[in-house]
Amino acid sequence: MRVPLRFADGFGTTADVVTFDGLVDGREHLLLGLGDWQAALDRAADGGVAPLVRPHSECLTGDVFGSERCDCGPQLREAVERIAAEGGFLLYLRQEGRGIGLYAKLDAYALQDAGLDTYEANVALGRGEDERDYTVAAQMLRALGVDRIRLLSNNPDKAAQLDGLGIQVTERVRTEVHLSAANSRYLQAKRDHTAHTIDLTAA
Repeated sequence: MRVPLRFADGFGTTADVVTFDGLVDGREHLLLGLGDWQAALDRAADGGVAPLVRPHSECLTGDVFGSERCDCGPQLREAVERIAAEGGFLLYLRQEGRGIGLYAKLDAYALQDAGLDTYEANVALGRGEDERDYTVAAQMLRALGVDRIRLLSNNPDKAAQLDGLGIQVTERVRTEVHLSAANSRYLQAKRDHTAHTIDLTAA
């Protein structure tokens, strides 16, 4: 299904939205084909450069309401434009709050306001620091015949999981740093605790 997209800043493009039946976790994840994604698939099949792909975990507060506590909304906006420019895929994964769910994420926000960082807050709730699993992402990519990608992400865990699931990450492509007064501690925690490739000195 072709869906026209328009962001608040005026940027627009068109996505081919793909749904799936039989994903291993039973959730309703989406794949968005952006730009000339078919040409990107053809290039990869001929041994050329792998398509640009971003697995993006759902963030209602950031993606929809523009929350500045995280960088999810700006990363989604950036990813759509960059992938559309060269052809590739955005995987919209229903893994709210790094996999702990919306209400638990909001509870974690309260703990962060009390001084814990984003990972410590999850653990204090009895949850994992990051409960996301990219098995479905690999399943979605394989359904389109994709077995190697250029990964648009600062998160080394995404690359490691996808490689372990049989999706070769030929290159990690950094996203921009979307720093604000409200998310500086959050970005510092991602950089220092889980080795995200984020250069806050240049932001």
